[in-house]
Amino acid sequence: MSGLERVASTLREYGSLTRALLFDYLPADRPGMPLYALCAEYPRRGGRAMRPSLCLAAARAFGAALADALPTAVSIELIHNAMLIHDDIEDESELRRGLPALHVTEGVPLALNAGDMLSMLSLRPLLDSRARLGNTLTMELCELAQRMAHESAEGQALELGWRRDNPSDVSEADYLHMVLKKTCWLATIYPLQAGALIGSRGRADLEPIARFGYLLGAAFQIQDDLLNLVGDAERYGKELGGDIYEGKRSLMLIRLFALASEAERTRLSALLALPRAARTLDEVRWVRDAMEHHGCLDYARHVAHALAGAAEHEFTASFGSLPESADKQFIASLPGWVIARA
Repeated sequence: MSGLERVASTLREYGSLTRALLFDYLPADRPGMPLYALCAEYPRRGGRAMRPSLCLAAARAFGAALADALPTAVSIELIHNAMLIHDDIEDESELRRGLPALHVTEGVPLALNAGDMLSMLSLRPLLDSRARLGNTLTMELCELAQRMAHESAEGQALELGWRRDNPSDVSEADYLHMVLKKTCWLATIYPLQAGALIGSRGRADLEPIARFGYLLGAAFQIQDDLLNLVGDAERYGKELGGDIYEGKRSLMLIRLFALASEAERTRLSALLALPRAARTLDEVRWVRDAMEHHGCLDYARHVAHALAGAAEHEFTASFGSLPESADKQFIASLPGWVIARA
């Protein structure tokens, strides 16, 4: 089995196991109370299930039984879907996983409330872990979850602040700092560290795991930003060019500000100062073409490849001493998968 095939197979297996238990935490709606069906909407649409899979694989690689880590994996998937609902509202996104975003079909108030409930429900599986993991380890996991939520909110605030204030001088270092907080903590660092804590019963060194998670997550985010511009619309599942409509400071946009002519920068700043609804398809295409002209897409690909390569090196420090297993091989294959996915 190739590395990419291993990743795809593991994501299917662990995603299915996570979603099966996840729905046990979502009661049926009562008359006149549209809530839990809305909470279940995004999980029912599927998704890669990368985050819970990372948790399960890390736990098993460190020696845990699957049942030890499955509640934590469910907690991660619940909070991820909560944040997706909130992100879609904040970004004014129109699509999620190939279908209209929840706030588009149900309105902002109901969608926001469903996201709030998913956030609160994500605590329940963690607390349910006490019977298997004990109070001390469960508290460590809750503290780690709190750290992840704190970092994620700060990262989101950085990105939303840039969209509000429309700066033209956001640096690549600023971008990577934002990605560390907004993307990496939930997407990679927290799931890997949580799994390692469970598998090692609290003895794992979490620092090298954080470094590996950052490099992997940053490569993942840059590749995701690239797919937003050049991906297959059906497979991508979100609005192509949506990041430009939303005025997100992607690595490509930051690079464009750095390389564009004065006239181009003036036009770009004026465009990004407009509300999302005022940005036309022609203007979005102009930004996309300017990125291509100045080599911004190729530059971002180079950075993503470099980060993925560094993640492969850091994997040895994080997981190299563990016994060989399918789960260890899955984690080792992720940097290549991050770059190859379309």
